[in-house]
Amino acid sequence: MSARGDLFVHARTPEGRQAVERLLGRGAQILDPQTLGRAGEILDGVRREGDAALVRYARELDGAVAATAAELALAPGGGRDEVPPAFVAAMEEAIRAVERFHAPQVRSGYVLEKDGVWLEERIEPLRRVGVYVPGGRAAYPSTVVMTVVPARVAGVAEIAVATPPGSYRANAALRWTLERLGVREIWGMGGAHAVAAFAYGTGTIRRVDKIVGPGNAWVTAAKKLVVGDVAIDGIAGPSEVVILADGSALPIADRLAADLLAQAEHDPQAAAVLITPDPRLAYLVGAQVELQLTDLATAETARASWERFGAILVVESLDEAVELVNRIAPEHLQLVGPSVERLADRIHAAGAVFLGPDTPEVFGDYIAGPSHVLPTCGSARFTSALGVEDFLRRSHRIRFTPAAAARRAEAAAVLADAEGLPAHAASARRRLR
Repeated sequence: MSARGDLFVHARTPEGRQAVERLLGRGAQILDPQTLGRAGEILDGVRREGDAALVRYARELDGAVAATAAELALAPGGGRDEVPPAFVAAMEEAIRAVERFHAPQVRSGYVLEKDGVWLEERIEPLRRVGVYVPGGRAAYPSTVVMTVVPARVAGVAEIAVATPPGSYRANAALRWTLERLGVREIWGMGGAHAVAAFAYGTGTIRRVDKIVGPGNAWVTAAKKLVVGDVAIDGIAGPSEVVILADGSALPIADRLAADLLAQAEHDPQAAAVLITPDPRLAYLVGAQVELQLTDLATAETARASWERFGAILVVESLDEAVELVNRIAPEHLQLVGPSVERLADRIHAAGAVFLGPDTPEVFGDYIAGPSHVLPTCGSARFTSALGVEDFLRRSHRIRFTPAAAARRAEAAAVLADAEGLPAHAASARRRLR
């Protein structure tokens, strides 16, 4: 949608419905068959050839000069003297906030014992996790915090990071953050081949139990294809925000426009949407978006995003707005205005909800505390934000005494008979003796 303030649309018009359908179909546009096919070729190459394929793809796609896979390892640290004190202080504040929020998510198992049957649920951390840190248009030290800290809180013993080598070397803030969090295993590789190395292992790089962290379309496609060989956090698309605001937000239309552009500048495929029952607010925010784009350093990316997946939708009622939000299932949802904020409990499909005019989504990116790795492209309907539980696995231990086995065996055998499994039934009945 154009950023001109007079071109907002009513959600029930054909143009409005088209804008909504475009948002609902974003996932299919991001993971096209060509990207999936090429990512699959890269995965197969690394799985079959190991180090040789990994080095070949690193040279071709990352510009690496390594002769061996071992040379893809990046030296940890090196950013301590290059980052300003203000960054260090801000990042320390962010780390504390993430640690504080995620610490209560740690949980232990439990034991049940009755009538000779002993049951235990064990909760254990994953042993080895791979974190992908994107580095295309920008480097993201914040992603390191939002993935590594919950993994550390969970008790993960080994954390390996993959990131494009050029981004790592050019970004002192990224190097400082990795050093601050104690990450020592860092590989200079980006894209599908990085996912392949973590998923399958090579002669040099050991496979991981789970891959987490956002990435570009190649990373996303590769993560989708390795499911079953390794766990992943989810299929992440470009960032997105929906802002639902009422007429009380008229005096802060400039803030809402800034909040929309904060998402749009991430990626040409990012989505930024305002939903409001107030046409005046729609007009003002649209005009402010156009005005602020003129002075924005990232205007080229933000404008491309705004014109492709941006929308200002006017609804007839807040009930219609709630229905629309739950259909879109946005990664980030901002609720602005007294009548709107009261709707929070009716929102059942959003990755994270930001309440009030002084709670922009940007705070969630950096300093609020919850991990900013969130479901995108409508997957908030059925998936959750990254948390400590993503780095834990549950297993069960069971013990029957002889007497308990004798009491329960016939019930097991009867159920096995009903399913046509005579060997199961025989196994159970042998405990009757």
